[in-house]
Amino acid sequence: MNIDINLYAAARHAVGKDCVSVDAESLHELRTNLITAFPELEKIVPQCSFLVNGLSFGRDADTLFSPGARIDVMPPFSGG
Repeated sequence: MNIDINLYAAARHAVGKDCVSVDAESLHELRTNLITAFPELEKIVPQCSFLVNGLSFGRDADTLFSPGARIDVMPPFSGG
């Protein structure tokens, strides 16, 4: 399923976009497919937390997505 992903901080800067789309049905697939589609995220994605519909899933690779899920990729950042 095609998922829209909102990127923040270093992830947004690396890709140059605030939103991208990839095919994924789980958090594991999402991380793998993001790096495949955007190699510049290879060093950033492993450090990120993921919000699925506003709930933090950290690095839980077993999280499955429902159609229309809102995914936010949150790299570590300071000052907040």
